[in-house]
Amino acid sequence: MNRWIAIAWIASAALAGAADKIVGGPYVVNVTQRTATVGWVVETAEATLGTSPGGADKKAPLLRAEHINFRGLRPGQTYYYSIPGQEGLTGSFKTPPSGAEPFQFVVYGDNRTRHDVHRKVVGAIMKYAQPDFIVQTGDMVADGGDSSLWPTFFDIEHDLLKKVAFYPALGNHERNDSLYYQFFGPAPYYSFTWGNAHFSVLDSDIGNAASTPSARDAFWSEQVKWLEEDLKAGQKSDFRFVVAHHPPLTAVSYRQGDNPHMTALMPLLEKYKVTAGFFGHDHNYQHYLKNGVHYFVTGGGGAPLYDVDKPPQGITQKVAEIENFVIVKISGKTAHFEAMKTDGETIDITDVKQ
Repeated sequence: MNRWIAIAWIASAALAGAADKIVGGPYVVNVTQRTATVGWVVETAEATLGTSPGGADKKAPLLRAEHINFRGLRPGQTYYYSIPGQEGLTGSFKTPPSGAEPFQFVVYGDNRTRHDVHRKVVGAIMKYAQPDFIVQTGDMVADGGDSSLWPTFFDIEHDLLKKVAFYPALGNHERNDSLYYQFFGPAPYYSFTWGNAHFSVLDSDIGNAASTPSARDAFWSEQVKWLEEDLKAGQKSDFRFVVAHHPPLTAVSYRQGDNPHMTALMPLLEKYKVTAGFFGHDHNYQHYLKNGVHYFVTGGGGAPLYDVDKPPQGITQKVAEIENFVIVKISGKTAHFEAMKTDGETIDITDVKQ
């Protein structure tokens, strides 16, 4: 994780050997009004594993994440970057505006399998949306510790991630593995502000957060304490959003009650007037409204779909067993939510006025 500290491109080039090749990126994370981190992933070697000498029943690349930190940026500015000596490492991103300027972002997740579907989702986002940034609800790959899977993720996401800021949440399939932190940053949970909206991004995967029950409880307790302080600090924003992988509500009957730690957060979200929560984990689209808080499940990024067979009564706005992503447009005191299929057909539209 120490590579997250600024690394000059000259040093990166010096470390790269003849066998090195770029297998991920560029992408941009940790974007604030004043800072941004450009990253890419290099394959330095490939290891093999076999049941006989010289056999290669399984192959795994050795990956190295590279980053460059930029500071002293200006709010509301589009920046174009390139990495000298690295062909193809060019792109752009926007920094958050200082005022309540209109902006757009896209939310999606659970693209870990069915790579052809994942590619359709990314293609549809690029066709039907013009996001300033992406919010990812987790489960980017089937196993975050399997280095062979990440190059596929980055290949599919390449044309999208090279031109937007990227804000991911940890899913259970990331396994809390060190590769996630090498690629995207050292914090399992964090927050950011974009214009007149504040975002709290949680690590809801407490099963992989620590090795013992007491340590997992301590991790979650500390995170909930952090969340309340973060939501307090975000009260000046017109909109507050919470992002996590595991949803507090679900229409998937056999999963109901699976995430009590997330369900227990709902009174806290109500107390601090959260506009909406975005979640994944269930591979479909779900939208609920309870006590003023909208709950969106957008886990239709490529993983096999789940049936929405038991929608909660009285709060369900829309459920659909379909691949999807959500476009959110903020303009002044209005937030416009549009859930969309990969063919551009609208699933659900909601406007929230503050």
